[in-house]
Amino acid sequence: MNINDQTRFNQVYQAYLNELTLQGKSPKTVDMYSRCLRQVSVFFDTCPDTLTAAQLKTYFLSLVQAKSWSAVKIARNAIQFFYRHVLNKPWDWIPIVKPPVVQPLQDVLSLSEVAAIISCTRKLRYQTYYWVTYSLGLRLSESLNLTVADIDRHLMRVHLRFTKSKKDRFVPLPQVTLLALRRYWLTHRHPSLIFPGGKAPYLREGKTMVMDKGGVQKTIKLVARECGISKNVHIHTLRHSFATHLLERGVSLRAIQTHLGHASPVTTARYTKMTEEVIQNSALMINDMLSDVEIDWVDDNEESSDD
Repeated sequence: MNINDQTRFNQVYQAYLNELTLQGKSPKTVDMYSRCLRQVSVFFDTCPDTLTAAQLKTYFLSLVQAKSWSAVKIARNAIQFFYRHVLNKPWDWIPIVKPPVVQPLQDVLSLSEVAAIISCTRKLRYQTYYWVTYSLGLRLSESLNLTVADIDRHLMRVHLRFTKSKKDRFVPLPQVTLLALRRYWLTHRHPSLIFPGGKAPYLREGKTMVMDKGGVQKTIKLVARECGISKNVHIHTLRHSFATHLLERGVSLRAIQTHLGHASPVTTARYTKMTEEVIQNSALMINDMLSDVEIDWVDDNEESSDD
């Protein structure tokens, strides 16, 4: 870019960051979108405020040929946001790029496969993490960021905060999960975290650490392979399997959507709240379902000696 283009880019780029913040985008989205804007600017070596529809088609053609459709969709949304909120221009992105609608079926584990994976996991912290993630139907980060204060043993529920949808929610706490949480917490006794990362005092540069995402993702794949499970297993498979098992047990789809914090694909179901009757029935069904799963828990002393 020449000096004028670079100066203009710096101005519009800062305006872009400001708008992303004002629109309440998450730090992850801000990072992805801003990277996309920088990449299209580098591709044409110019400030993106002057790009034509023909140039954008050329750019997206290069992305389609080199990147996944997921990456293409992110770039499309990022540039669309730039046009609408920074340039205040309408941008009809449909003629430029329209990713295909793909609805792949996710692999689901049976109850026996869930039990096998957790039983074959050799670290108590990973065992507990996998069980908590499955038995509460949580996302990866929702489990990792659980705190002691989130566990309500009196009302037997877990308070999930700052979730993907940026809405708090409560989920039933099965008795067996409470016992598993207690068993693991006694091995580290962290004052606030359920799954602290590293070793005591679990700090890095003055910030409290939680268990590493990469570690839990890598381990579950390795253990699944050792168990002879050929399915594509990852952390989200536990959550997806839990929802499927609930559905098979007769829990209503509405209750499951509320439990998981999902946005409903129809009408206003995503705003529905569970009635007390549904909450009680769901909790009973969850406890009944989980009581059938046999886990060989790692001994506390073995966990301590590994560290």
